[in-house]
Amino acid sequence: MQKILLLEDDLNLNRGIALLLSREGYEVRQVYTIKEAKEAFQKGDYALVISDITLPDGTGLDFGRMVRAGGDTYLIYLTALDQEIDIVNGYDTGADDYITKPFSLMALVSKVNALMRRLSKVQAQIMSSGEITVHMKTMQVYKGDEPVTLSKKEFSLLLYLWENAGQIVSKESILEHVWDIDGQFVDDNTVTVNISRLKNKLGTEEIANVRGLGYIWTGKVNKN
Repeated sequence: MQKILLLEDDLNLNRGIALLLSREGYEVRQVYTIKEAKEAFQKGDYALVISDITLPDGTGLDFGRMVRAGGDTYLIYLTALDQEIDIVNGYDTGADDYITKPFSLMALVSKVNALMRRLSKVQAQIMSSGEITVHMKTMQVYKGDEPVTLSKKEFSLLLYLWENAGQIVSKESILEHVWDIDGQFVDDNTVTVNISRLKNKLGTEEIANVRGLGYIWTGKVNKN
C-alpha cells in the first residue's frame, strides 16, 4: 500500500482529502503543522507528500525543500496563492504539481492516481535527442555528461513532448496527458511556467512555442 503524507491545517479539507484517498487504497498520514510534517516525514517512507503552503507555524515551501532534498518522493502543493510568482516559487522547490484553491477533490484524486501509475510503470529504456539523454528506469536526465535535475512533472512533460516530437501539442492536450485533467481546475499559467522551466533547465531551443496552437519538440528523438 502506497503511503501519502498530507499536510493541511484546514481540518475539514484535511479530513475530506484523507477520506477520498483512503478509499482509493492509499495509506494517508494526516498532519496539520510543519513540525508534525517534518517529524512524520523523517520516520516514514512516503511515495507522495501533499502540502499546503500557508501554515500556522511557517511556510510549506520550506517543508517542500526538505522533501525534495530527502529523495524522490512526489510533492504536490495545495494553496490559495495563485499568482504566477507564487507558482514559480512552488515549482522552484521541486514540486511535481501546484494546485490552487478552490479545487475539485476528485480532480486531486485523479492527479494522485496518475502520479502513482507513473511510479509503477517506469520502463527500462534510454531515450535521447541531441545532447539530451533520458534513462527511463532511473528517471535520470543528462545534457552531455552533466546531470539535469527535473521535477517529476517536468520529467513527464519532457517525455510527452518527446512522444509527440515533430507534432504540435496544445495546452489542453498537455494538461490532459501530463496533469491528467481537462484544465478546468488547473491555473492557466501552469503549462507556460513548466515549459519555461524545462527549457531553462535543459538549455535547449528545441521546445518551440507555436503561437495560438501550443508547443512542439523540433528535434529528432531516438529510443534504445
